[in-house]
Amino acid sequence: MKLATPRWWYVRDRRVMPVTRALLMPLSWIWSAVTTRRIARGEPFDCGVPVICVGNLTVGGTGKTPVVRAVATRLAARGQAVHLLSRGYGGSLSGPVRVDPDRHSAAEVGDEPLMLARDFPVWVARDRTSGARAAAAAGAQVIVMDDGHQNPSLRKALSLVVVDGETRGDEWPFGDGRVFPAGPMREALAKGLARAQASVVLLPDDLAAADAELIRALDARPALVAHLRPAAPAPPGPQFGFAGIGKPWKVERALQAAGCDLVDFAPFADHLAYDEAVLQRLADRASLFNAGLVTTEKDWIRLPPAWRARVTAWPVAAVFDDEAALDALLADLGL
Repeated sequence: MKLATPRWWYVRDRRVMPVTRALLMPLSWIWSAVTTRRIARGEPFDCGVPVICVGNLTVGGTGKTPVVRAVATRLAARGQAVHLLSRGYGGSLSGPVRVDPDRHSAAEVGDEPLMLARDFPVWVARDRTSGARAAAAAGAQVIVMDDGHQNPSLRKALSLVVVDGETRGDEWPFGDGRVFPAGPMREALAKGLARAQASVVLLPDDLAAADAELIRALDARPALVAHLRPAAPAPPGPQFGFAGIGKPWKVERALQAAGCDLVDFAPFADHLAYDEAVLQRLADRASLFNAGLVTTEKDWIRLPPAWRARVTAWPVAAVFDDEAALDALLADLGL
């Protein structure tokens, strides 16, 4: 059973859920120690082509996949043969396998690879080294790796960490700084930033600028700002929304900001595989409001084919405020 992301993770006030935080701390120490040891002992493999890692420092919900697509699009526009590499979280295939959107399902290769494979060659491999080898052998001039900042198996030419710039005040993208499961961090903030060349602060379309405190927390590294913008208008008429991503509440807010007549919203755990019973309950609830069903592109790709015609996919795209700054990072790699 998948569990939804605890929202209290992102609250800095340690008086919120104090007992739960304290009880989980020993597990956090173990997680942190294991991660630090794995990274320190890693012997990165050079696959022969530049690898750009788009990762994060927290457990899900930063908007990493739209940034992967934006970076890959920029590379393709510069004439590069770009291939994407993913672990294929949630998929059954260990790989390396090139994703075929006409043949594979999200249950086999994961939702994000299946979604991205409609635009780029995508490789799924539990062993990132073998996946990078396969991509290079297939003609990749550059590889964009979706996630893997804490994976030391591949030599990275450029590491970008995506940070959620939407949370403000008591809500903070790093919570109180504690490592999973007592908080949202995959590793300590300073350690993770030390291995990155730049960060990407991702903001919703209706938020003009990044929080100054957040920029300071990113340790003076280049902080590229990108906005998450709708790639299509919100569907007309009353809509019942649902999403199973890292921070589903952000989807609800974004739909409302885009002018969607949202009558209700149902949050689910990240990467949830929707079954017939869950979808029928959603359809029944929507019918009470005479509303349509709307969800994210990532959720839509996980739906059974028969349900895709009944649910509207609402895609979003990461748009960099300063594309020249991104181009400068790519130019440093000779791309």
